[in-house]
Amino acid sequence: MKPTDIKNPEYFHKVVDCQHACPAHTPVPEYIRLIAAERYTDAYMVNWRSNVFPGILGRTCDRPCEPACRRVRVEEEPVAICRLKRVAADNKDDITDRLPKIPSKSNGKRIALIGAGPASLTVARDLAPLGYSIDIYDNQFAGGGMMRSQIPTFRLPVDVLDEEVNYILNMGVTTTFNIEVDSLKEILDKSYDAVFIGTGAPRGKGLNLPGLEDAMSNVYLGIDWLSSVAFEHTRSIGKRVLVLGGGNTAMDCCRTSRRMGGEDVRVVVRSPFDDMKASPWEKADAAHEGIPIFNNHVPREFVVEGGKLKGMNFEKVEAKYDEDGNRTLIPIENGMVFMEADDVLMAIGQENAFPWIERDLGIEFDKWDMPVVDKVTFQSTNGKVFFGGDSAFGPENIITAVAHGHQAAVSIDLFCRGEDVNKRPPPQVTLASQKMGVHEWSYDNAVENDQRYIVPLAPLQKTLKDRKVEVELGFDIAVGFKEAERCLNCDVQTVFDELRCIECDACIDICPTDCISFTTNGSEDDLRSRLEAPAPELSQDLYISADLPTMRVMVKDENVCLHCGLCAERCPTTAWDMQKFLYNVSQAGQ
Repeated sequence: MKPTDIKNPEYFHKVVDCQHACPAHTPVPEYIRLIAAERYTDAYMVNWRSNVFPGILGRTCDRPCEPACRRVRVEEEPVAICRLKRVAADNKDDITDRLPKIPSKSNGKRIALIGAGPASLTVARDLAPLGYSIDIYDNQFAGGGMMRSQIPTFRLPVDVLDEEVNYILNMGVTTTFNIEVDSLKEILDKSYDAVFIGTGAPRGKGLNLPGLEDAMSNVYLGIDWLSSVAFEHTRSIGKRVLVLGGGNTAMDCCRTSRRMGGEDVRVVVRSPFDDMKASPWEKADAAHEGIPIFNNHVPREFVVEGGKLKGMNFEKVEAKYDEDGNRTLIPIENGMVFMEADDVLMAIGQENAFPWIERDLGIEFDKWDMPVVDKVTFQSTNGKVFFGGDSAFGPENIITAVAHGHQAAVSIDLFCRGEDVNKRPPPQVTLASQKMGVHEWSYDNAVENDQRYIVPLAPLQKTLKDRKVEVELGFDIAVGFKEAERCLNCDVQTVFDELRCIECDACIDICPTDCISFTTNGSEDDLRSRLEAPAPELSQDLYISADLPTMRVMVKDENVCLHCGLCAERCPTTAWDMQKFLYNVSQAGQ
């Protein structure tokens, strides 16, 4: 194998598993260290630069970073990365003087943003400081998009939402709320230099089952019902509620129903429990509130008597999987089940709807009636029109929408300056030694057994009575510090200098995970099979040195390294060093 090119910014980025897994590539270990140092405002701003909504995401993020966390090499549970974001948000000082300054003079370019959700707000946050005039159009009375209409208040308090949305809207952005854009042509006719569409996936999917027409007055699409509750058009629901679907929207629907008068609230899903799309913690939250989940039940019909909904019939099934993992649902003999219901919420998915985009504007649509959008630039086939968030490629989550917004802003800036949108600016990267003494580092490198701390909850008897009472109380400062200490600092890299190495093998002796080997070179498959510990996990690379005097090479398995620094402390010649790798995705204007 060839020596590893550690100057390639993507090499160590991949090693920082949590940051690499984050769609917005937030420097997770960096802000966690700042929390441990009680520098909450600094930690918040590290977050704000990349994920834009630390307080919101600290409560609602889908946490793609956590399954990747290196702590699971030591223990079962990852660092509570998401909830540590909230620690920074809850304990920060006033940040208004740290926000980007808005130029007093416009650069002469006008941008329209359709939809005021996380993707559009991110575009505004990146472009307004560059002098762009930003106009936002949205059919709601305030900004936030689905964060306002579909995330219940008991998960995301309105004051937290308003604070972080207004940081952006106060950047000189012009807002047009309570207006439904029903023609993209009319927007383009206003001579904008570019248009960004971030309208989400606003249409809920339903089930056209027998009896639906007669039951229609008591059957609701989940996302529409959540919006109606959020805007206080709906204030109650029947005592017996069936929620159809197994995603996070279904979890929000069932938990909201408990707070709106539902006494017998059930989630019914066709898949096995483990196959449900809902996040594990969302399912756990529903269980904590006494909401049962009936899995392997396929809805078959609405039962209506005397013009009134009585309930639904379901068919029990068993899941069978083939060699490729494809699932087939096999009906169980005599498996028909009736469940009573006063109301039914259908939360079985969302889809895009673009009836307001005329088909003669140069925007191509695919066979699923989705716009053809470049996955790197987010530009449509009409060069002036960009998409992001759920409206680009279908339903995802807030942090993905933010990542789309950043990249779309880069493209819009390049486009408006007459440059090639495909020439993406490189990330901003630093790699700096953390040495403070012979065996002393500027960070805490101890690896200790420490179980994940539990986020405290408000009492059930209080939260189930009022949908506006936040359920999670968040970590206090003391517990936040303890949870932050669980981070293994996987952005502090073990950097090897073969010119200093005397091949004493001291690093091999001290390594707690046997991730370092000195051996003759070979193919990757060959090397992986004959290291100190076999390295079968291909998701991480092998770190390979140049040839040493004995014609051996140093090989380190990046997958199991704990970044503990013991190799560097033991090395008599400082051939090993611990160097902090800071990776920031470039943004518009950089």
